[in-house]
Amino acid sequence: VQLQASGGGLVQAGGSLRLSCAASGSDFSIGIMGWYRQAPGEQRELVARLFNTDSTNYADSVKGRFAISRDNAKKTIFLQMNSLKPDDTAVYYCSLRLRGADYWGQGTLVTVSS
Repeated sequence: VQLQASGGGLVQAGGSLRLSCAASGSDFSIGIMGWYRQAPGEQRELVARLFNTDSTNYADSVKGRFAISRDNAKKTIFLQMNSLKPDDTAVYYCSLRLRGADYWGQGTLVTVSS
């Protein structure tokens, strides 16, 4: 299984970005897809998860601003991030939990300027 994240960049506070994560080598629709982030000097934290039932959960800090979704045909998940804040600055990682194993993408940097 390989995950390739993209879409990070520099954006001003209040702006939006859309992250993508393309999966290969698996039927990712039966797994749990997620986005995590790690800010400098901080531990990696959950941002959002999308279950194979299409239910979702979000970190409290991003509820109402971020939305996770997927395109099964393209084997891609997305993270739409709106109303970005400087505190959202971090490296964002996509993940897949499939059959008890965890897979990670390489990370994409999101920088939000004030």
